[in-house]
Amino acid sequence: MARDRVLSGSERLGDEPVDTALRPKRFRDMVGQRSVLEKLEIAMAAAKKRGEPLEHVLLDGPPGLGKTTLANVIAAEMSDRPPRITSGPSLAKQADLMALLTNLEAGDVLFIDEIHRLPTVVEEFLYPAMEDFRVDYTIEGGLSGRVVNFALRRFTLIGATTRAGLLSGAMRDRFGHRYHLEFYSTDDLTTILHRSAAMLALEAEAHTLEAIAARSRGTPRVANRLLKRVRDYAQVRGDGVLTASIVEEALDIQQVDGLGLDELDRQFLTTLIKVYRGGPAGIDALAATMGQERDTLEDLVEPYLLQIGFVVRTRQGRQVTREACEHIGLAYIERDDTPAQQATLF
Repeated sequence: MARDRVLSGSERLGDEPVDTALRPKRFRDMVGQRSVLEKLEIAMAAAKKRGEPLEHVLLDGPPGLGKTTLANVIAAEMSDRPPRITSGPSLAKQADLMALLTNLEAGDVLFIDEIHRLPTVVEEFLYPAMEDFRVDYTIEGGLSGRVVNFALRRFTLIGATTRAGLLSGAMRDRFGHRYHLEFYSTDDLTTILHRSAAMLALEAEAHTLEAIAARSRGTPRVANRLLKRVRDYAQVRGDGVLTASIVEEALDIQQVDGLGLDELDRQFLTTLIKVYRGGPAGIDALAATMGQERDTLEDLVEPYLLQIGFVVRTRQGRQVTREACEHIGLAYIERDDTPAQQATLF
């Protein structure tokens, strides 16, 4: 499946044990996202001085950029207790959320991943909990049902989403802090890989980790995943040391090129160029032609191609750029209207 590919920022089966061990535990261990971290550190220090929980925090950005890690770090710094972790799809009814809210201690962190997927009835139930730290819960049902007002201990809700645009305005407005996580620079990813290699007791020659970082699509989770795949190759086909040739051979086997594109990315670009003459083409048409789900292309393929300037979004659809054609070795088709003229912010 596309979501199981090595370059996916989404979590995969088997990632969790090692990835959890490699995650930073405190702010001093965090790398990148300096603007977000600086604002958070100030907000947390101010909340501690007042003896209050941190205001609710909304984190958005593509998968794999550290939203869950940041929630764990905030919880460790604010209360020294792990956060209560759940996800939007798992909270199907009010009772599911009620069980979590009533077990929170003062200052605890409740982390809801993919918060944009909360059912409407659960989202509306959460509003008074976020604003007034109370909920009105219906006990029993039918004619004998009664509504009981429960007071909650003051807590911090951290919501994470890969699709901030799908959140209702009412939900967004209830977060005191809203931060967007950006893709990481190659230098930041190299620093992360040096830390991960040390924790894995992995020996690497000079500049080999930089080569992995350059192909990691600006995503720490992808960087650590590639590091583990290269480690496997080094242990089987070499002496366990990461050399330039070992890294190159390992990444070639994974079909990851020098810019971090894999077979699905190249298929997306090739389809756009050969079938739709470079675009513009609608995302549904591209998904149907490729035999992929629209969500797969929007969540796992497009963000990085947009980031590196290989694709632009226009009013008429997706359009390829000259740089993308040159990278995959196909001719660029000149158009009367340029992507820059058509590009929009949606």
